[in-house]
Amino acid sequence: MKFKTLLLSSMILASTAAAAEPTHRLFATNERDNTVSVIDSRTNKVEATIDVGQRPRGIGLSPDQKYLYVAISEDNAIAVVDVNTLEVLRTLDSGDDPETFAVNPVNGHIVVSNEDDGEATFLDPKSNEKLAVVKVGIEPEGVAVSPNGKYALVTSESSNMVHIIDTSSYELVANLVVAARPRGLAFNSDGSFAYATSEIGNEVAIIDMETLKITKKAAIDVEESKPMDIKVSPDDKMLYVTTGRGNSVAFLDAKTLELKGNVPVDNGVRNDYGSLLYTADGVDGTVSVVDTAKQERVATIKVGAFPWGVVLDD
Repeated sequence: MKFKTLLLSSMILASTAAAAEPTHRLFATNERDNTVSVIDSRTNKVEATIDVGQRPRGIGLSPDQKYLYVAISEDNAIAVVDVNTLEVLRTLDSGDDPETFAVNPVNGHIVVSNEDDGEATFLDPKSNEKLAVVKVGIEPEGVAVSPNGKYALVTSESSNMVHIIDTSSYELVANLVVAARPRGLAFNSDGSFAYATSEIGNEVAIIDMETLKITKKAAIDVEESKPMDIKVSPDDKMLYVTTGRGNSVAFLDAKTLELKGNVPVDNGVRNDYGSLLYTADGVDGTVSVVDTAKQERVATIKVGAFPWGVVLDD
């Protein structure tokens, strides 16, 4: 989609396992004012704002969590930011109109969805080398890389497919048909299963990563649900799904896809790992904090104009 009018777009989970010397900073991209809000997750206070580039959307961290990556769509680039100093160090040539991306947890390579060109671009952020460009479907959107780094998954909104790419050969090894307008992707902790949301089709699909086939699909029983982002709980038992116009985060059983809870948030929701969810509430210009154990929103943080994505250094 060239312009997001969807109400729930971004979610992140706080980790229960601390990284080495984390900053505890929560970063939120603000699509309409070209900035990233820097939030102290211990106090829920904005401590800085970074001028990062034109139309920042997708956001992520390097595997060592030293660098923040931000997709600056109208600059056709990925900005690289020092997590400690908050300095924009350089930009990477991402191909046309990068929207979302995922970082390979094994080699640190970045996999970008290039919406206008129907491509997935593989980048080495250290050398700024474009390693490969893989043709996928129409309007690629969500991206996820398996925990072992073997597969990259990409959703194509207008082709209604999940594409599976071998990250060693850059070969497209499977195209899975899903419900209308697939958006978010996530893996469980050992990479044995992946999960895909379909916004218009109001569906979540489970993908067996051994057979590369869909094993289960289910609708989300939430009024006006249009599923977008999805994350898996650290124990792999629960899925957290943003419901778009449903203005909530749905809690689903990861095996059965049964609805186990539904937490209202404002106008936004993307994710990491642990006991807290942070949602980017686009229209309201806020980030919501959701306690997953209590299944309730516990805080709201004012950020910039139309926050799109969030990531936590913790």
